Amino acid sequence: MITSISAAAPQRHRPSTGRRAAAAAVAGGMALVGVSLTAPTAHAADSDISFSNVVFNNGKPIVVGISAEVEAPLRYTVKSNVTLDSWWVDAYRGTYGTNEYKLAVFTTRWNCGQSSAGGYTFHDCDETITVDPDNMPGGNGNKLVNSDATDWKTVGTALKKGGGYDTDLLSATVRLQRASRIQNMNASPEPVIKGSPITVTGTVQRANWSLHRYDNYGGRLVKLQFKPAGSSTYTTVKEVTASTTGYLKTTVTASQDGTWRWRYSGNTTTGASNSSDDYVDVN
Repeated sequence: MITSISAAAPQRHRPSTGRRAAAAAVAGGMALVGVSLTAPTAHAADSDISFSNVVFNNGKPIVVGISAEVEAPLRYTVKSNVTLDSWWVDAYRGTYGTNEYKLAVFTTRWNCGQSSAGGYTFHDCDETITVDPDNMPGGNGNKLVNSDATDWKTVGTALKKGGGYDTDLLSATVRLQRASRIQNMNASPEPVIKGSPITVTGTVQRANWSLHRYDNYGGRLVKLQFKPAGSSTYTTVKEVTASTTGYLKTTVTASQDGTWRWRYSGNTTTGASNSSDDYVDVN
């Protein structure tokens, strides 16, 4: 859970346990973080409080590898005509209030601009969530597994000053994707005589969260791209289908100096990636 703080003093907080933590906070008069309690009776959305404009990662999927933390922006608006102590938005999987687990291991609030209109107060919040594939707040052994590469649901929670809380299950979703990578990029020979063949190879892989490793990703359609010397733009020369073991190999004709790379565009469960560059001098 995160509390309302100023832009001058951003803070990092672990996520709440949702409805259970909210109920505990109301009962105890303070916000509890990382507490596991019995879920109370389902709580209906309060018409005095609402969440809107919820956008994770600027509307793009969040791509996660097997070990490194990934940060992504989160923006939303909370509207109320009652005074609030705190509020937060979470992405989660599972059945909320029963067995949900959260996406962010930490949330940092940078700013919550405040305005008023029509008897309501609006807080427009700008935050950053941190996703750690090895340190999930709940779920499958506190780690991401491959089935987590899907759309995550969202929920907004607000604590009222003096008691009471509101939990809204939201329509916004955020997609999580497994990272891909292309290893062992090589274009040869170097240098090469103009008009001679250049052989380009590599291997496409993607993160296996369940086994904590990268596996070869067979059958992928991957683009071979070229950037002429002096240019800043890559263009696609051809598309190549990886073997069942993820191996890439093709031949092109040397025409001018420049840099070669592989580009995998990704799919619904897997993020896009580029290989390293390989410059070839053409004589």
